[in-house]
Amino acid sequence: MHHFALSGGALQAEAVPLATIAEAVGTPVYVYSAATLRRHARALTDAFAAHEATLGRPLIAFAVKAASNVSVLKVLAGCGLGADTVSEGEIRRALAAGVPADRIVFSGVGKTDAELAFAVGLGLRQINVESTVEMERLAAVASQAGGVPDVAVRVNPKIGAGGHAKITTGGEGDKFGVPVEEALDLYRRFGRDPRVNLVGLACHIGSQITELSPLRGAFGVLAEMTRTLRAEGLDVPRLDLGGGLGVAYAGDDPTAPLAEYAAMVAETVGDLGVAVTLEPGRLIAANAAVLLARVIQVTERGDGRRILVLDAAMNDLLRPALYDAFHDLVPIAPRDGDALPHDVVGPVCETGDTFARDRPLPPLEAGDLVAFTGAGAYGATMASEYNSRPLVPEVLVDGDRWAVVRKRPTYDEMLAREPAADWL
Repeated sequence: MHHFALSGGALQAEAVPLATIAEAVGTPVYVYSAATLRRHARALTDAFAAHEATLGRPLIAFAVKAASNVSVLKVLAGCGLGADTVSEGEIRRALAAGVPADRIVFSGVGKTDAELAFAVGLGLRQINVESTVEMERLAAVASQAGGVPDVAVRVNPKIGAGGHAKITTGGEGDKFGVPVEEALDLYRRFGRDPRVNLVGLACHIGSQITELSPLRGAFGVLAEMTRTLRAEGLDVPRLDLGGGLGVAYAGDDPTAPLAEYAAMVAETVGDLGVAVTLEPGRLIAANAAVLLARVIQVTERGDGRRILVLDAAMNDLLRPALYDAFHDLVPIAPRDGDALPHDVVGPVCETGDTFARDRPLPPLEAGDLVAFTGAGAYGATMASEYNSRPLVPEVLVDGDRWAVVRKRPTYDEMLAREPAADWL
C-alpha cells in the first residue's frame, strides 16, 4: 500500500497535489511519502511481533543504499529502525539521522582500513566481515585503534536469488561472503581472538525476492553452522538474515508475504535463542516515492511509433537501463481516451536512456506531468549528473506538509565544484 492517489482528478502525495510540488520545485523530482515509509516499517515490525516469544524483537536495520536521504532516514529512525550501511558515508548519514551507533550494521566487500578504523571507533552494532583477508585486516586495525569490535561473518551459502542476475548476491560465483567451510574455519580461528568479538553469522542472498524457499534454505545453512560452532564451544549469539524481500512494481507482480516470512524465520532459527537482525531496503522504500517528470514532446514517426520524450532521464532513474526494470508511468491529471503504445525515453544521448517500449499510455501532450511509481528504492541514490544534468532533487511529504530535502543544484554551483588547475 502507498499514499499516492487521485483526488479531484489529479494525483496527490498524501494531502499535497503533485502539481503543486512540480510548480514550486520543477521537474524531474523525487517525492517521498512519510506515511508510506511509516506504514511499511510498521507492517514488518507487526509481522514479527507475533513471534516475539520465539525470536524476541529483531533489529530491523534499514538498508541505507536503497534510500539514503537523511530526512527519509529520520522518518525511519523515528519508527525505531536501525541502519544497514556499506560505506563510511552511509554510516555518517545514519548517525546524522539520529540512528544510534549500536543499531548500525556495517556491511560490504570493500571496506578500507580507514573505514574500518572509523567503525571501530564508533562501537557499531556489528561489522559484517566478508573474507578471511578482511578479518585479518580488521583485527590489525582494531588492535591499533584500541577497540574490540563486534563482528559477524557473512556467509555465502551458494544459494542465490533475486529479480535480476545483477542483484543476486548469494550464489557460488558472486563476490559476497565467505563459503561455508571457510566461514566455519574463520570463526574457529578468530572466535577466541582478543582483538575482535565474534558475535554471529550473516547472509544476504539477493534482492527483489518473492519466493521464500531460497531464503529458507539460506537460513537453514546458518542454523546448521550455528549448531556446529556451538558444539565446539564457540558462542554464536546473533544471526543477521539480510534483506531482499520483493515488492510489486506492476499490478500483477507478486509481493513477499510478510506473515509467512516471519513464520518461516521463527521456524528456521527460532529454537536457537539468537538475536536476529533484518536488513530490508526495497520493501520499505520502493513504493514510498514517485519520480515526477514532465512531457517535453510526443514524436510520431512515419511507421506509426509514438515516442514520449520526458525531462527525466536515465541519470535520474537508472534502474530501467541497468536492470531492465519496470516502473509504471501514470499521468498526474489523466485524460479520457484510448491507451496507445509509446516508447518512453529521456533526453540523455544514449539509446539506453529508454524507460519503456510499446508501453500502453493514455493521451499525453507536451507539458503534461507524469509519475514513475515505485521509485523510492535505488532511485535517487543511483542518480548522477551525467550529460551535465543537475542532480535530481528530493521532496518529503508528511500529511499536508512538504519540504525540499535535497535541492537541485544550479549550474553555477555545479561549475564551482570544478576549479580549474592553476596552470591553465
